[in-house]
Amino acid sequence: MALVCVPIMVTSAESALATARRAKDAGADLVEFRVDGWFTGRDDTVAGATIDEVVELVSASPAPCILTCRTALEGGQYDGPEQARLTMLERAGSIAGNGHRSPSFIDIEHERYGTSTDAHRAIGIAVQRPERAGDTVTRLILSYHDFNTRPADLIRRCSAMAEEPACRVVKIAYRMRSTRDNIELLDLIGECPKPMIGLGMGSFGLMSRVLAGKFGGFLTFAALNRGAATAPGQPTVEDLLGLYRFRSIRSQTAVYGVMGWPVEHSLSPAVHNAGFEAVGHDGVYLPLPIAPEFEPLKATLLEFIDHPRLNFGGCSVTLPHKEHLVRLARQMVQDGDDRWTLDALAARCGAANTVVVVRDSLGEPVRIDVRNTDAPAAAALLAGVETRSAAILGSGGTTRALAAALSSAGWKVKIVSRVISRAQKLVDELALPGIAAADAIAVADEEIGALVNCTPVGMAGGPDPSGTPIDPGVLRNLPPRCVVADVVYNPLRTPLLMEAERQERKTISGLAMFTAQAAEQFRLWTGKAAPERLFERVARETLESRARGDG
Repeated sequence: MALVCVPIMVTSAESALATARRAKDAGADLVEFRVDGWFTGRDDTVAGATIDEVVELVSASPAPCILTCRTALEGGQYDGPEQARLTMLERAGSIAGNGHRSPSFIDIEHERYGTSTDAHRAIGIAVQRPERAGDTVTRLILSYHDFNTRPADLIRRCSAMAEEPACRVVKIAYRMRSTRDNIELLDLIGECPKPMIGLGMGSFGLMSRVLAGKFGGFLTFAALNRGAATAPGQPTVEDLLGLYRFRSIRSQTAVYGVMGWPVEHSLSPAVHNAGFEAVGHDGVYLPLPIAPEFEPLKATLLEFIDHPRLNFGGCSVTLPHKEHLVRLARQMVQDGDDRWTLDALAARCGAANTVVVVRDSLGEPVRIDVRNTDAPAAAALLAGVETRSAAILGSGGTTRALAAALSSAGWKVKIVSRVISRAQKLVDELALPGIAAADAIAVADEEIGALVNCTPVGMAGGPDPSGTPIDPGVLRNLPPRCVVADVVYNPLRTPLLMEAERQERKTISGLAMFTAQAAEQFRLWTGKAAPERLFERVARETLESRARGDG
């Protein structure tokens, strides 16, 4: 099972040890003391630490530790004399005994270790080597970091580090260019002849960190809190162990996620991971950011489905990929891949939000179902509306799905867009009975039973977080019993819902819609009824935590 390590940027021994104790209490297996901003390597300065102070810090650590003094060339802060750095690492690794403890690991850049005779000699004294394995407890991590992109010689670098006799653990960390990059790195972990740490940096790299254990990774790094990350994309210990249930992830664990752009604020990981734990389903659900064009979605989804070790069970698909997903399903069917199916509603409206991958006893994908759970969920919540006529604000995939679902149930639907030509284009593409385009003012003159916002207006972090998608005066002119619903769930009470409440109208929150569609996705993936009360509670608590700035 992969270990969890909390990195600590050391500024003083006292604060570093206090942080190490908190990391151990939070569930970390070991800590990394990053001393490159603390140890200067110079005797003529009052700031920074001496070699003796570094040695004392390591010896007093409440948890097994990695000692690292990273150079500026690989993203660290050390710019002092190289000989002083090597002397410090040599002393720390070879001082065990007489009341002193050495670090469990020393991490040094392969670029330096492999090209410097001095580094090779000093580190060779500090760490275990095949010919003197019993002389020291300290083991060697050889590492390489690229904060810009995937190194062109990735495979060669990994092999070169593994071939070094003293190297016990290979570490490679680089900035991911896409979510797909995680697959190559995770496969590399499984193929490396020595224990390996493989970490994707940046917003695309979370998958490599959470699934480290699934692919046999030696350890993963997690920050003690959100402000303490030492690399971009590093999760917190709380999220890694709690939200993603890192300790329960095994080689056979099924992987799910939400594909969209962006997805970092999605509630789906919190909700579905809590649900998996509640019903005992062996799965983990991740945010999977996919660039907004069709090709990235196609390439990622197809690779995930057919990967022999990932065990991809399916995913949620959100903006802007709902229409892309239907396009992909149709393309696969036309190409003769009879594993793919597209449900009738998704086919009618041209938008889908759910992929379900069914596998045989050998783990091979035998059916890929593409479905739409948005529309049935929303339609069910609107079932009690007296007048079966709705105005839907927006012209995207959610509008498509809801309009098609309501049309099939016999409703009259007006699609309202700030640009009327967009609404008319959608009406023409749907070509379903009872659906027409209208402007907001015209809608106010009709008997409307429900007004549903399917735009991002009013969404926290969106293009117009304080706005309403329809003028309050127009809303006031709608029939008194018109129900107002919003698919936006962050914040819980959007400006539209607050205005509707001021007008004493019945409202349906985006949270209710989100929970309903997520429950159906959960059932399709697990074959079990979703714990909907848990879903609602987790979603609400997550939103409230974010509003406080906790997450």
